Amino acid sequence: MSVTTAIHAGDRRRTGAIALLVLAPMLLVSALVSISVGPAGIPLGELLSAIGYWLTGAGEAPSRATEAVLVSIRLPRMMMGIAVGFLLAIAGAILQGLFRNPLADPGLIGISSGAALGAVTSIVLGGGVLASLAAPLGDYQLPALAFAGALIVTTILYAVSTRDGRTSVPTMLLAGIALAAIAAALIGMVIYVSNDQQLRDINFWMLGSLSGATWVKLLALVPLGAIVAVVAVMIAPGLNAITLGEAEAGHLGIPVQTLKCMAIVAVAAAVGAAVAFTGTIGFVGLIIPHLLRLTIGPDHRFLLPASGLAGAILILLADLVCRTVVAPAELPIGIIMALLGGPFFLWLLLRRRALAEV
Repeated sequence: MSVTTAIHAGDRRRTGAIALLVLAPMLLVSALVSISVGPAGIPLGELLSAIGYWLTGAGEAPSRATEAVLVSIRLPRMMMGIAVGFLLAIAGAILQGLFRNPLADPGLIGISSGAALGAVTSIVLGGGVLASLAAPLGDYQLPALAFAGALIVTTILYAVSTRDGRTSVPTMLLAGIALAAIAAALIGMVIYVSNDQQLRDINFWMLGSLSGATWVKLLALVPLGAIVAVVAVMIAPGLNAITLGEAEAGHLGIPVQTLKCMAIVAVAAAVGAAVAFTGTIGFVGLIIPHLLRLTIGPDHRFLLPASGLAGAILILLADLVCRTVVAPAELPIGIIMALLGGPFFLWLLLRRRALAEV
């Protein structure tokens, strides 16, 4: 390694460490703002006093109204936003490293659609046709089917677009479009046999929202997020090696097939869980990893945790806009993310074309 290369790598590592140190307090501030601001506003001083009372028992106890809003609504919603943003951004970063392309995103290449198909199937058929088959899953039937749908699509996508250790980006995008179309058609068939109540639930759920956050859902989502985080740490060095190519990574001693299996299952679990609990929220896995890669470089040891933190911040801020821009009504968060992600994707395509023409 030349001196220049070593200096450049060192600078990128330093930049990555600084990014983590900056993003962590930004997430804390975003979480406090998310809890404090809303139709039933809670002054920041009162919020900090309540948190201090719960942690230490000292100071003045919060009023019953404040405690009810915080415990029943704001805190689970904030934590759900952090978990979902973390999972979607991590999934996008892993996909982009696995496919070696910044255009890979769970929403764009059909993975979210596969998870949505599993979830919609659970909503409509879970109490009927699937009741006996899914009975052992209990309350986790919907997340399990969403995970299964995401896993199936991810596996098919990788098998179709990868050959001899090389992933064809055009094939990946076209296969993703085809799989998303198939999933959309199957979702339409399931919706066709749904009743009015199920149809209303599906329509709101397909647009994405954090309004259904509860402590029970968090008990299922947070441990899964922790597992995905551990897997991300384990595969980060391998993803760095696989950017050189699968054959080269194998020569470096990386168990490529094991790495790919771990990455695919982690992405499916992350996307399936996020879609199951909050509906379809797109573009988080595209915007965050791509911008961070431009800023701190492609080292996944820093890119993956930074993406998780930044994704959580983005979801909290987007949800804040959803709750305040048309208060007391609420916009689905999927609409806000589509308004952000659509123009960003077009900019990304134009930027890549301009670089190709240079």
